[in-house]
Amino acid sequence: MPDKRKHRGPNPRDSKLFADATLPDLRTAVQHFSMLLSLGYAFDSSLKLVGDHFSLTKRQRLAVRRASCSDEQLQRRRRTEMALQELTGRELVIDGYNVLIGIEAALSGGPIFIGRDSCYRDIASVHGSYRRVEETVHALHIIADAVQGLRVAGCRILLDSPVSNSGKLKTMMRELAEQNGWRWEIELLYNPDNEMIESDVPVATSDSDVLDRCSKWINLARYIIDRLAAESERVWLVDLSGDGGGVGGDGIE
Repeated sequence: MPDKRKHRGPNPRDSKLFADATLPDLRTAVQHFSMLLSLGYAFDSSLKLVGDHFSLTKRQRLAVRRASCSDEQLQRRRRTEMALQELTGRELVIDGYNVLIGIEAALSGGPIFIGRDSCYRDIASVHGSYRRVEETVHALHIIADAVQGLRVAGCRILLDSPVSNSGKLKTMMRELAEQNGWRWEIELLYNPDNEMIESDVPVATSDSDVLDRCSKWINLARYIIDRLAAESERVWLVDLSGDGGGVGGDGIE
């Protein structure tokens, strides 16, 4: 069935699935799942065990999955995260779909989950095909303004070429960049994750696989979405970070 969505907003059931009354169980589920990961238990079976224990729906399990990480992952991500002010005069690599879809979801009123590692993640999905929504151009302007405000020397935005319509998105982004004087280099790559992992340039992403292997990263989506939340009640933040604890007991401040 073709994707006819005009927004990347909430699922009709999300207001119930992520209501305030559900949050204690969801936060505890994140803590339990993270603990099992920290102890070396298998990912999928651990998520099923926790999800079944709390009778979580598919979307709730996806939120728990994206908000969780092991103690080892948490510690590594803290070590490699750069402060935004450190970007002045430096190059930046942006995980294009990861950041763009998150901003689109925030602008559309979709739930944005605060994870144990302090990253903000959505549960929107492009299912291998990207479709422009009404918030896309606005989101790109917001990203450009944020990057310009960080005074980076320039940035490369990486898009996954296997995702359908990536070429169209690249063309639109290039035209916007030329019209507005954005210093963007936009690339289509078969596997941008490898490029980000191997690069010594800071990466803007919340992708867990990249965070666990890249040399440096920045929390650009959180920076942008926090600014949006300060201006609009439409932004829906769902805090599943808990106390950041686990086997090691370290907290996120």
